[in-house]
Amino acid sequence: MSDVLELTRDLIARRSVTPEDAGCLPLIAGRLAALGFRIEHLRFGDVDNLWATHGSNAPVLAFLGHTDVVPSGPEEQWATPPFVPTQRDGVLYGRGAADMKGSVAAMVVALERFVRTHPDHAGTVGLLLTSDEEGVALHGVREVVTHFETTGQRIDYCVVGEPSAKATLGDLIRVGRRGSLSGTLTVHGVQGHVAYPEKAKNPIHAFAPALAALAAERWDEGNADFPPTSFQVSNINAGTGANNVIPGQLVALINFRFSTASTADGLRERAEAILRAHGVDYQVDWHLSGHPFLARPGGRLREIVAGVCRDLCGIEPEQSTGGGTSDGRFIAPMGAEVIELGPVNATIHKVDECVSVADLEALPGLYLAICERCLDKT
Repeated sequence: MSDVLELTRDLIARRSVTPEDAGCLPLIAGRLAALGFRIEHLRFGDVDNLWATHGSNAPVLAFLGHTDVVPSGPEEQWATPPFVPTQRDGVLYGRGAADMKGSVAAMVVALERFVRTHPDHAGTVGLLLTSDEEGVALHGVREVVTHFETTGQRIDYCVVGEPSAKATLGDLIRVGRRGSLSGTLTVHGVQGHVAYPEKAKNPIHAFAPALAALAAERWDEGNADFPPTSFQVSNINAGTGANNVIPGQLVALINFRFSTASTADGLRERAEAILRAHGVDYQVDWHLSGHPFLARPGGRLREIVAGVCRDLCGIEPEQSTGGGTSDGRFIAPMGAEVIELGPVNATIHKVDECVSVADLEALPGLYLAICERCLDKT
C-alpha cells in the first residue's frame, strides 16, 4: 500500500465531523515534527489548527487544507460505512476521501518527500490545517490569519487542496473565487384574518414585487476573470400554518456570489434601495463570508501550477474562478497568490463520496513538483 493511500485511509477512519478533529492533526504533526518541521498547535474556541513549517527564509509556500468533514447523512444509504475506508474497483470510498482528506494526505507526503530530498531548500514550506472549514469557519483559518497578523507571519504562495478537477486530475485549477454576501431579510407586516385584508398587511404581498425586481436586476457584467454577480433566495418562510391567517412577517435568506466587478457595500446599498423603492418595511442582517480574490494572470504560482498539470498530467488545465468559497479567501488578503488544485469533486458531500486511487497516488507528485519549482530560487 502506498504511503499516501495508507495515510488517507487512516484519516478517513477518524470521525472528524466539523468542528471535531478526532486526532487527525496530532497524527500529522507527529510525522512532520520527526522531519524537523516546527509545529504550532493553534486552538481558538473549540477549534484545532496546525501550522507546520520547514525553513526560515522567503518566499513562503504554504499548503492549506482541512481535516473536518460534513456529516455523512443516513449511514444506511452508504454502500459501505462512511468512516470505514473501502476500496472497490480502483476507487477509495469514505467521508472525506475527496473533500479533503485525500489532498491533506497528499500534501503531507509531498512535504515529507521534499524535505528529505532538499533538506537545505530555499525559502520556507508550510502546512496550515484546520478542523473548522465545513462549519461556521469562525475559529479556523479566519482566526489563524488574525494570529499571523500579530506575529508577522507572511505567506507568499498558497496551494489549497480543495477538490478542483471535473473529470480527471489536473483538468481544472481554481485561480480565484467569488465573494459571498448573505443576508437574513425580515419583512414586517400586520397579522390578521384573510377575510379582512384591509385590517392587515401581508408581508408576502409586499415582498413579491421587490423580489421580482431583485431577481431581474443585472448587478454587473462580470469581467474577463469572473462571471456576472448572481443573486439567489435560498429560503422563504412566512405564515402560521393556518390558511385563514395573514402572517405578520416573512423571513428570507438571500445570497450574492459576486465578482471583482462589484463590492459588498455596493450590493448591500443597491439591494436595500430596491426594497425601499417598493415600500417594503424590512430589516436585513448581512454577513460577508469573504471578498472575491484572484491570482493575477501571469502570476508565478499560477504559471507553475498550470505547468505542473501540463507536464505531469498531460493536460492543459482550465483556469477557473467558479464554484463556492474556500479558506483561500482568508489567505489572499495577506498578499498571497492563491491557487486551488485537488482531485475530482464529483462526489463531495454526497453519499458514497470517493476518490480515484490512481489520482490520489499521483497527487503528491504534483504537490512535490510545485514545491521544487516554486522554491528553486528566492
